[in-house]
Amino acid sequence: MELIRGDDGVLRCPWGAATPDYREYHDAEWGMPVVGDAQLFEKLCLEGFQSGLSWLTILRKRSDFRRVFRHFDIDGVARFNRRSVDRLLRDASIVRHRGKIESTINNAKRALELREEYGSLATYFWQFEPRRRACPASMPAQTPESVALSRDLKARGWSFVGPTTMYAFMQAMGLVNDHLAGCPARRRCEAAWRATSWR
Repeated sequence: MELIRGDDGVLRCPWGAATPDYREYHDAEWGMPVVGDAQLFEKLCLEGFQSGLSWLTILRKRSDFRRVFRHFDIDGVARFNRRSVDRLLRDASIVRHRGKIESTINNAKRALELREEYGSLATYFWQFEPRRRACPASMPAQTPESVALSRDLKARGWSFVGPTTMYAFMQAMGLVNDHLAGCPARRRCEAAWRATSWR
């Protein structure tokens, strides 16, 4: 894969130059290390909603997902009930898929259990960070770490957390840095990773 120079003159990973939405997401978010519980939970949920769809579809609906899921407040989503599911199924601003909606509520309850056990979601998820942060020659669909994360989450009762979905989560949340060599965003992500003091 080779970098693409956008009409603004900036080199980017090819996917990041595809649309203005992707460009903003690529430059400001993708690969930046995330340690906040709500942000980690949000991304897990949205990756589940993306299953079978493009990330662009979800990205463009993200503000609506945040609105209807209380900005992915874990305690709040865990209290959703059958009426909440029915209400969300009538909301055309999001992806209306009963299984994915019910999965989000279930996963919020499982997230509470993780938080109780580990103190934070970050403490749990970042233990799956690969030992080496190599610059990718190609993008794998999954890795041993994403397989291990998927297996552990499924054993804890989570759903829509397959190994490919978990690798996409790891890429987005900065557990790996899959920006290509020479991409300015790669340098920014690595600098942020080195400055993440809690690790």
